[in-house]
Order: sequence, then structure tokens, then C-alpha cells
Amino acid sequence: MLLDPDDDWSLAQRIDDVLPELSKRLGDRVAGETHGSAVELSTDPHATVSDAMGQVQSLRAILSAELAPVGLRTASAGTHPCAMWNDMRIAGGDRHQAVYGAMRELARREPTFALHVHIGVGDPERAIQLYNRLRGHLALLLALAANSPFWQGRDTGLASARVPIFQAFPRVGVPRQFGDYSDYVETVDLLLRCGAFPEPTFLWWDVRPQPRLGAVEVRVMDAQTRTSATQTLVALLQSIASLELEEGYLAPDRLGSPEVLAENRFIAARDGVHARLIDPALERLVPVTEILENLMPALAPHAERLGCRDALEDVSGFIRESGTDEQLRVREERGSLTGVVEFLAHEFCASAITRS
Repeated sequence: MLLDPDDDWSLAQRIDDVLPELSKRLGDRVAGETHGSAVELSTDPHATVSDAMGQVQSLRAILSAELAPVGLRTASAGTHPCAMWNDMRIAGGDRHQAVYGAMRELARREPTFALHVHIGVGDPERAIQLYNRLRGHLALLLALAANSPFWQGRDTGLASARVPIFQAFPRVGVPRQFGDYSDYVETVDLLLRCGAFPEPTFLWWDVRPQPRLGAVEVRVMDAQTRTSATQTLVALLQSIASLELEEGYLAPDRLGSPEVLAENRFIAARDGVHARLIDPALERLVPVTEILENLMPALAPHAERLGCRDALEDVSGFIRESGTDEQLRVREERGSLTGVVEFLAHEFCASAITRS
């Protein structure tokens, strides 16, 4: 999020002015989003989590340095704690204007900020297999990554307010299972032929195939304040993907019905790491901590092979204090949501500089 520290750390609606002035060091790894106060950083494809995070850290550091002379700062979390919808502006550019044309005033609701991770899969059928299975892990990923308790200056009581805010858009949430790649193609092509939307990236599901990139993209997680937290979540997701493709960890009776998946998504957004999620096979609520205790031993050999075991083991840090819990604590310590935003901005720069 672009911030103006001289205006109570409010969102700065200046992306159209900022982007043309950024240096070639950022290349095509920085882009605007629908809202004029949002900037997207994206890495090149990398074989390892550590290489990808090295680029994230570098991009954060460069962006922070180049925004400083124009009086702007940056921060990362699922929402800006006190942004108001009537202050939002839609960014320029054909895609952003197309989103506004289709969504109308829904597009002007407060911007939300998410962590999107692409897992490369070489075969389309295996990609659909992974897509189907990852649907059963989305609630766990959301619970750990929840980092947006505040909305319009209020404590929502939710761990991730981003999820219900973004839910106003169509084509969001946990999508249905596909029988194979042809099933996916036929489904999307019908919507495209009928003009429902211009191209497949207008499917804003929590997980989606990305045929153009040869990847499966997971979009359910809140943006993280620190690069270290992002690194842990990416290591977790990559290890889960490997586990599911190689071993098929979640048996069919544990994937859950559409109703179970939707309910678990809500519970995860509401309660975060403190959630108790529905296990359809056991027919009971299972704490996130217990799910992790059962999952981690299965993930360990995959993380070892992928070179991300150390990052994966840091997942316990989310249990000790999640992003949501940290924001709530900082609000109590500093006495205001403005103080929370200032804290988020400091951590964005500090993590980028110390780890770059």
C-alpha cells in the first residue's frame, strides 16, 4: 500500500504518478492495481523459496528508497486499518478501468492486499490434480496468513477482514472441483464466449489454474507485513504442493464437500490461527495447531528436498503471534490505528533493508 506519512499515514492515491518515475532497477516487476493506492511487486520464476524471497527483499528495498524522495512510504498487510471507501480512486489503465466498468462502485471499496503464490506444474492434468487437492488446504493457509483485523477504523473481530470485503466481487472464494483439464477449459471457454469477462485472470478464485504460466496460483492468503512471514508461507505451500502431487496426502473423504470448504473458509477468516476447522472424516472441529502437528512430519522430507526446511519450521511463529494478533497488540501499545500503520510501514522497510 502507498502511504502518505504527512497525512496521518493515509493511503496515497498516487500510483499513476509514481509508476512512470520508478527506475529500470524495478523493471517489469512492479505494477499498479485497480486502486490508485496499491502497488504490486512480483518476482521472476525461481526454483527455490530462498531465491524468490531474495528478489522480494530487493524489490521492497528499491521501492522504499525510490518513494522516499517524493514523501511516500509503503506497507504490507491485508487491509489498511482505517481507509474509507469514499476516498478511493480507480487507477488508470485499460484493465483497471475494465474492472470498474464491470464491477461499478464495488470496485471502489477499500483496497485489499493479498499474497499470490504460483506453483509451477509441468503437466496440465497434474496441475488440475494439484488445484483440486489444494482446495482442501486453503482454510489452513488463510488461518495462518490472516493479517487484517481492522476495517474503516474499527476492530472487526475478524482475523482477516480482507476476505469478506473482497467477497463482494463475483468469481471469488473456493471454486468447484474439475474432472480434468478439458473440464476446466470447457467451463472457462463458455464464459469467455458469452462475454462474461475478457480473459481468465478475471477469475478471482482462492486457487486457480494459470495455463499461460504453467502454474497453479494460490490467492487466499493476506499480504504479510514482513518478508520472513512471506517466506514461511511460501515454503509451506510449496511443500504441500509437493506432498499432494507425490503422495496424495488428503484422502477424498478429507477434502470436504463444497459446504465444508466454504464453512472452513469463513471460520479461518474469522478466527485465524485460533480457528477450529471442520474435519469431515473425523466429523469434529480440529484446532489449527493439531492440523499442523499432523501435517508437518509429512511435509518434512519434501521441504528437505526443496531446500526450504528451515523456512518451513518457522511456521510455529504464526501460532505464537499471528499477523492479526500482532496488529491488535500494537494498537493497544500505541493507542491508535495510525500507530499501527506507522508500525507496518517501519517493518516493511526494516525487513527489506536488513534482508536485502
